[in-house]
Amino acid sequence: MTPSVPERRTMMQIGVETSKAVDQRRVFVVDDDEITRAALQFMLHDEIETHELSDLAGAYAKGQDWLQPDLVILGIGILVAEGIAAVGDVTARWPAARILIATGKEDEALALEALRHGAHGALVKPLRLETVRQKVDTILGRAGGMPLIQLGGL
Repeated sequence: MTPSVPERRTMMQIGVETSKAVDQRRVFVVDDDEITRAALQFMLHDEIETHELSDLAGAYAKGQDWLQPDLVILGIGILVAEGIAAVGDVTARWPAARILIATGKEDEALALEALRHGAHGALVKPLRLETVRQKVDTILGRAGGMPLIQLGGL
């Protein structure tokens, strides 16, 4: 016997809130570090449409017309390679998108600079499933959020 649609939704991975899993928003994870990119995609894909991209050029090519992101998670390596102006470039390209910076404590100064240039928050490594999901929920205005910035400089 095939389960009805509501029953199918409850058969998702443990810890996934079904109301979030059918959310129509999307996240672009743009990071030159393949491991961080894959980890973030893995942490988020059950609850939100998530796309992994290794650079901004790829993100810009993918994020045209209807496929624009609601949230861009920028790896700190992208800011090192592209410069702090990358934050403004993302904002200019997708004015409605929010920006989180994925960083380690060693790059805190650059992450703080990104916040001054328009980023909305930071994900500080080591990345933990609950922390990442809670910050994404906060920035997208979904239930279950938490503070967006947890850097020592603030």
